[in-house]
Amino acid sequence: MQADPGFFAPLQYSPAWAWCGAALLALVAGWYVFVLATTRPAGRMEPSGSAQGRSALTDLPALKAAYLQRIRDVEQAAAAGRVDARPAHQEISLLLRGFVRDATGVDATRMTHQDLARHPLPAAADAVKALYPAEFGPGPLPSVAASAASASAAVRAWS
Repeated sequence: MQADPGFFAPLQYSPAWAWCGAALLALVAGWYVFVLATTRPAGRMEPSGSAQGRSALTDLPALKAAYLQRIRDVEQAAAAGRVDARPAHQEISLLLRGFVRDATGVDATRMTHQDLARHPLPAAADAVKALYPAEFGPGPLPSVAASAASASAAVRAWS
């Protein structure tokens, strides 16, 4: 045994560990910037009276024809058994909401029935309300043909 072992200072960490920690923090910050930059919407929606809404109205017959055909396609796919009834109803509702968005500039795809009713879109609100039990209801589903007919009627009645 030594009589006086002396004082031994603690060992210092290598500077490489500090650089590794800084690099890790930079990677995490970069990841957050990447996620926020890629998930933000491209631009703000213009109000319904804007140029976008007016340009869609100038080609309203073509827009109606396109959406009516897409609704018929979903109805035929459901009748052929390629799509189950509930997803078919949900697709019809999404198509109706997409039509409203393209015709007016109002993003109806993200609106509930109550939002549509509060907005000056009563025809769309009534059609979406008719589709709600088929989309979300627990009971027996109405026929896809009936839902497609009500959505098509709402599209045809749009002016």
